[in-house]
Amino acid sequence: MLCSIRKLDDFELVARDGKIGHVRGAYFDDERWVIRHVVVRTGGWLSHRDVLISPHSIESMDGGKRQLVVNLSRQQVKDAPPIDTDKPVSRQHEIRHYDYYGYPYYWSGYALWGMGTHPMPRTALAPSAGKTGVPSEVAEMVDAERESADPHLRSSNEVIGYDIEAIDGSIGKIDDFLFDEHTWEIRYAVVDTARWLPGRRVLVSPKWIEGVSWSDHKAHFNVLRQQVKASPAYDRDGPPLSSDDETGLHSHYGRPFDRT
Repeated sequence: MLCSIRKLDDFELVARDGKIGHVRGAYFDDERWVIRHVVVRTGGWLSHRDVLISPHSIESMDGGKRQLVVNLSRQQVKDAPPIDTDKPVSRQHEIRHYDYYGYPYYWSGYALWGMGTHPMPRTALAPSAGKTGVPSEVAEMVDAERESADPHLRSSNEVIGYDIEAIDGSIGKIDDFLFDEHTWEIRYAVVDTARWLPGRRVLVSPKWIEGVSWSDHKAHFNVLRQQVKASPAYDRDGPPLSSDDETGLHSHYGRPFDRT
């Protein structure tokens, strides 16, 4: 099922031994368009600090109760490396974060999550103070990543609101993202066409992006305005998208529907 990042906001995060806090957005990588971390604002028990929670930690998502349940303890979250969410999250910080929890690096392979297509909430390593016995080829990759200045991570709170440009002009602004609850891959950007087509929202896939100007807060999609105008409207309060809906959307744009 596809889930809304906007609707994920304010979900309660529940650890094995109690509540941790509430979701305040997410970080996704701008190469694969996959959510890598959920940002959680802790309650008073941790001085209202922001912490990063990897999908590797998440055991279940309950839309009815508006809860994310994680296979962590409050103490593990408390002792995790701190983060300043007012600054870009660097790869160096991610390495410290992943080393602390003992999770496999998602950038160490060609699949969405490194060597696999899904995060591994039931088989992830026990959180630890650091890794041991890291293969030499992975260690070399980590060293290279430490030297990289490009964090590749973007805040959903920042990118929502970006202008969207078609081949032949503006079509609106990003209003939301829809992600796969199993892989955490962002499958669609929800575009509000209010300045062009009032009262209408449409979906476009990140796979159709030609480029993003992060400094100008603008994304360029390889679609035509007329295609967008004639595309199926998206009702954010309607039923979840079905496979038939997605197939029809891709067919409209002349793009194959590939869930992988």
